[in-house]
Formats: sequence, structure tokens, C-alpha cells
Amino acid sequence: MKDFNITYTLENLQEVAQKCIANAEFKSMLFYGEMGVGKTTLIKEIVKLLGSKDDVSSPTFSIVNQYETENNSIYHFDFYRINHEEEVYDIGFEDYFQNTNDWQLMEWPELIPNLLPEQYTKIVISLVSAEKRALQLTNCK
Repeated sequence: MKDFNITYTLENLQEVAQKCIANAEFKSMLFYGEMGVGKTTLIKEIVKLLGSKDDVSSPTFSIVNQYETENNSIYHFDFYRINHEEEVYDIGFEDYFQNTNDWQLMEWPELIPNLLPEQYTKIVISLVSAEKRALQLTNCK
């Protein structure tokens, strides 16, 4: 398992999602990137590859969505609408880390810098062109 950089299009999104899962040392995956760069699109593919048959949507208004697989849960957080870190405690944020078999996929983690897990896989997505994105995956301890 190691860090990597890749440039991709929607046509090879499944391959990119597979590489993210294969190279993630931690089940807490933090997604960074500007609005509209494709964080949720990649997360949808990751959730599908992890085995969930649930319909994946952005939890912008609910802050967290839960998806089930045969063996575990996947929690998809979107902190875009968070104004203060204290708001995250209101949803029971720390409870989502109780089961180490569960995945936590977080969009806009930069809005809760003091609440991030000690170990996580950081995924930064940036715009290359209208069709291409660049992705950098780093495992952080």
C-alpha cells in the first residue's frame, strides 16, 4: 500500500475507485477538492465497489448518510454546511468510529480540522480540464 497520483476521466472512474480502496491503509477516507470537482461521484463508485447496493447521494443537508454492505456500514459525511465544529458533535460524530470494520468517507474535512481521526487516507481531487481530474492519495498517520 502506498501513496499515488493519477489523472483520470469518468470513463476510468471505476479503476480509480479500485486503486483508492486498494491503496487506502485506513478506513477513514478524507476527500478534498473544490465544489463540483467530483468528490461525491468518486465516493458513489467507492461505495458501490465496497459492496453496498444502496442508492448513494450527497449528504449535504443531512450531514451523514449510512450505507450497508454484507459485512459493515459505510458512513458518508459532507461537512460543507458546518459553521462550527461543535455542530458535528450534535450528530454523534464520535459514535461513527466505534466499529473499526466500518468505513468513514468525508467530504469537506477541512471544516473540522480539530476532529479528524489520527490516521486517515487523504484524497485530493483537482480539476485538470472539463473532462480530466487529478487525484493524489496519501496515507496519513
